[in-house]
Amino acid sequence: MGVRYSKISSSLFKKNRAALLSKMRANSFGLIHSNDLMPRNGDCYFPFRQNSDFFYLTGIDQEESVLLLDPAAENPEDQAILFIKETNEHIKIWEGHKLSKEEACKTSGIQNVKCLEELREVLLEITSKREVFYFNTNQNGRAETIVQCRDERINLTYKDLWDKKERQSFAPLLSSLRVIKSEEEIHLIQRACGITKKTFERVLGFVQPEVWEYEIEAEITHEFTINQANGHAYTPIVASGKNSCILHYIDNNQRCQDGDILLLDFGAEYANYASDLSRTIPVNGRYSKRQKAVYDAAYSVFLFARSQMRPGIEIKDFQSAVVQEMERQLIGLGLFSMNDLKNQKKEEPLYRQYFMHGTSHFMGIDVHDVGDRKQQLEAGMVLTCEPGIYIENEGIGVRIENDILITIQGNVDLMMDIPIESDHIEDLMNR
Repeated sequence: MGVRYSKISSSLFKKNRAALLSKMRANSFGLIHSNDLMPRNGDCYFPFRQNSDFFYLTGIDQEESVLLLDPAAENPEDQAILFIKETNEHIKIWEGHKLSKEEACKTSGIQNVKCLEELREVLLEITSKREVFYFNTNQNGRAETIVQCRDERINLTYKDLWDKKERQSFAPLLSSLRVIKSEEEIHLIQRACGITKKTFERVLGFVQPEVWEYEIEAEITHEFTINQANGHAYTPIVASGKNSCILHYIDNNQRCQDGDILLLDFGAEYANYASDLSRTIPVNGRYSKRQKAVYDAAYSVFLFARSQMRPGIEIKDFQSAVVQEMERQLIGLGLFSMNDLKNQKKEEPLYRQYFMHGTSHFMGIDVHDVGDRKQQLEAGMVLTCEPGIYIENEGIGVRIENDILITIQGNVDLMMDIPIESDHIEDLMNR
């Protein structure tokens, strides 16, 4: 399966595997599967997107692949065994090129590459020697798993081999590793952010009254594609007028009207690594006095929130500090008074009427990446910073979002060169 992005050094995946192998229990082994090709209708499939854990450990962007990890193997080359789909002329004609063993070895850095048909035979030998079996699942604080994933389904196929083994989940081990980004991963995220920057600047020159939301989405998709992005890191939000107050509006099917606000939330995915941007712009190129006041208030909260993102702070404490600044800005906008604030019900805080979501989430291979929201921020984490103010009865929804790298010194805004101030946005839209 061909990929659009530039080649990634196999050293990244070697380091990731070595770190996971070092965390596995003694006398254990485990399996991690690629994602399925997801059926659409008839003989059609949805576009393939690799399992994030599998990509993190192998760099292999192809379906029907399996990674076997066996830290107790006597031969170091057998500690990681990759199984891939064996191609043939029929597959070559109908689906195109599939990875050869040599190509898979070069991409992943795994020396021992076998055909998928050999998996059961290898498992029979290993399971007779090992006591602990590691399985992989989609464990994410934001995940609601309805469809059975390939990891779960295929593991049931081989259930007889480890029915009497102690079972352990890879999820906590992988989460602790993936939440801290290496230099190579930060570079990939920055590439994604760079594509998103070009795209936002393109959109600023395109938006005008009477344009359809889906036309703007098409401009975004076009710019992503010509810059080697895999595609969208998530379904884009192009929300004009009252739609800007719907947090996850994705219909993108309305015409943008003169005088409307336009909330944009999109991000390019490059080499399976995400970016995540939100901006709110005026459809006609000039904010109304009220729109500008709301935008600038949200921007003030953004600047405060970003300043708090540093090693040692817990997300709950970070969120509490942001809420206090948000309350100050909402009072300034006349949405409630200080007296109202003093008399509010503890279980129904006033700010929640206008700011309903968290300020930050982890980001990486997944736009909502793994990470424990109860832990302290550490250098190497990448999180979003995204305060918003949504005034439904005025049809004004504003969200401002950048991607932030936590460093020993504090943080680095990976989107610091993307236009963000209201005056700058107006200037660019009226050139």
